[in-house]
Order: sequence, then structure tokens, then C-alpha cells
Amino acid sequence: HEKPNRMLSLLVEVFAEELGIDIEGLGSTTFKRKDLDRGFEPDSCFYIQHAEHIRGKEEIDLLVDPPPDLVIEVDITSPSLNKFPLFAALGIPEVWRYDGARVSILNLTGATYIERTNSLALPKVTSEALTRFIHEGAQLKRPVWLRRVREWIRQQQ
Repeated sequence: HEKPNRMLSLLVEVFAEELGIDIEGLGSTTFKRKDLDRGFEPDSCFYIQHAEHIRGKEEIDLLVDPPPDLVIEVDITSPSLNKFPLFAALGIPEVWRYDGARVSILNLTGATYIERTNSLALPKVTSEALTRFIHEGAQLKRPVWLRRVREWIRQQQ
């Protein structure tokens, strides 16, 4: 569970860097919103469109601050689908969910998540590419893997 999460987080960072997109990664920060009387702790999360807004903040208050733009959930041992209504209530626009076999890209549409082939948070990134890179990352040496990731994203531009 830890390794796919680290790989997906690294993919976000490499894609953002190659695409020239500013991001703020907050890892598995615990988020709470008192009015909902609930909180959540994603496996990993990123501020992309709102990176500038939260940079340097010691504490995120979801009553005034935006939610993360991208949440990553790795569902190999415990399913996260019960978190999706909370993610929707908080207005998290995109969730990447890895189930041990494939990565799904889910975008908030109204009050529900719809699976898409492409990421809205990181244009050019597809669920197919994410899934392939997760599988390759488990077998290739890290420098070779990172080179392949960078070459792929450069070809997409």
C-alpha cells in the first residue's frame, strides 16, 4: 500500500514539474471540517490549482481554505469508497484510486464522482499511463523508471 502511494505521489510531482505546473503536496494530512463533524486523511493529496493559496500555511481550515485539488487513495487492503461522499461534500475535484490492478481517475460532477480517462488536474495524464507506470515502477530501477516517465510526459506536449 505504501509503495504504490509513493509512486503515484512521485508521478504527480514529476508530471507537474515537466508540465511547468506549480503544486503543493501535503501527503497524508488530516483534514477536518467542524460543520460536517467529520474528517479524512487521504493516502496523499495535492494542491494544484490552489497551490498558491495554501503555500506557507501551517494549518488548513476547510471552512475558509479550498480542499485539495487531487486526492490519491490506494485501496489494496481497505476500500476507500465510503470516503467518496465526504470527498464530494468537501468539493474535492479529483481522486486517483488505485485498487492493486489499475488506477482510476475520478472527477467530481455535481455530487458524485465520474470516471474519466484523463486527469483534469494534470492535463495529458491518463489512467492508462498511471496504471502502466505503477506496474513498471515495481519492476524497473528507479532512474530508468523516472526517465521513462519524463520521456512519456514530454511526448504528450
